[in-house]
Amino acid sequence: MTGNFPQRSEDKIAGPANGVSQLDRALLVLEDGRVFEGQPYGAVGETFGEMVFNTGMTGYQETLTDPSYHRQIVAMTAPHIGNTGVNDEDPESGRVWVAGYVVREPARVHSNWRANRSLDDYLREQGVVGIAMRGTRALTRHLRERGAMRAGIFSGDALPVPDLVERVRQSPEMTGADLAAEVATTEPYVVPAIGGKRFTVAAVDLGIKGMTPHRMAERGCEVHVLPATVTAGEILALNPDGVFFSNGPGDPGAADHAVATLRGVLDAGKPFFGICFGNQILGRALGLGTYKLRYGHRGVNQPVQDRRTGKVEISAHNHGFAVDAPLDGPFDTPYGRAEVSHVNLNDDCVEGLRLLDRPVFSVQYHPEAAAGPHDAAYLFDEFCEVMGA
Repeated sequence: MTGNFPQRSEDKIAGPANGVSQLDRALLVLEDGRVFEGQPYGAVGETFGEMVFNTGMTGYQETLTDPSYHRQIVAMTAPHIGNTGVNDEDPESGRVWVAGYVVREPARVHSNWRANRSLDDYLREQGVVGIAMRGTRALTRHLRERGAMRAGIFSGDALPVPDLVERVRQSPEMTGADLAAEVATTEPYVVPAIGGKRFTVAAVDLGIKGMTPHRMAERGCEVHVLPATVTAGEILALNPDGVFFSNGPGDPGAADHAVATLRGVLDAGKPFFGICFGNQILGRALGLGTYKLRYGHRGVNQPVQDRRTGKVEISAHNHGFAVDAPLDGPFDTPYGRAEVSHVNLNDDCVEGLRLLDRPVFSVQYHPEAAAGPHDAAYLFDEFCEVMGA
């Protein structure tokens, strides 16, 4: 193996103790030149993506398999990851979607009655390049101060660090990336209602998590999950009682097809519910702008206030973009009056939109909450109420 790794320094490298062999080293390289040193975790190789952090203390398996993390390297702020291993019940999709994985201290032994393999083995099976390093706290503070940025993880054969930094800077940015079609289903499928069928829902897959149609099925909805490339005409041909747009990865400012599709649905007067990316698409369909957050919201502990009731929900999030909408009072849109229905109490970010004269609403967070709190599950009930009105 060849490599030219830099000497440790307080302002450049955080990583394992002296004495770790070159063969056991991995580097996390940020586009601004900061480098963290650690040990390979999961697959050995190299990977690139947007560097973000997740503050959840649980739910690492759901995080890994959430399509919204496509093309992102995720650092977990919880210090111990992998304690409960991996099972076949908790994935939110059929594969791991994160581009890379950063942990502080991997579990040496996993212990859970449902586990059938270790997280390390799972990451290797899926080809996910990761790093275990002591500097996750420093990394998180760095991202909070300087914002999410491109990064790369390198293990195995490595180039000199200046070359690695340059390769990171040449990797694609998240701004302007239209990614929904890369993660969505290519063929429609149906999730049947549990118990008696009450409603037919057309759910547009922009990166849908498996728990989402399940939550609707629990409420008697037969959910037709449709590709991201679906048109408004194809949706309306199903004659659904309501239309749903899911979460997903990428820049909503680049998702012109989804915006056009939703406008066709709104023109037809169908009830609509959107979450996360679906909230951003609704914002754009209403004529609002979107913008990139400095470091985003990712975790299961974000406080959101329902402005109609004053109730505060602890909610699960995964987004790096947000809707730019007036917080004070109703505002006019091509589809009538609208308002910001929910707001984040940490930073006043728009967390929900609602039309006042039509059965149309959305939230920026994840009411399906897998993993996470269940404070917002009532939103699926509200969707059923407007479909049944």
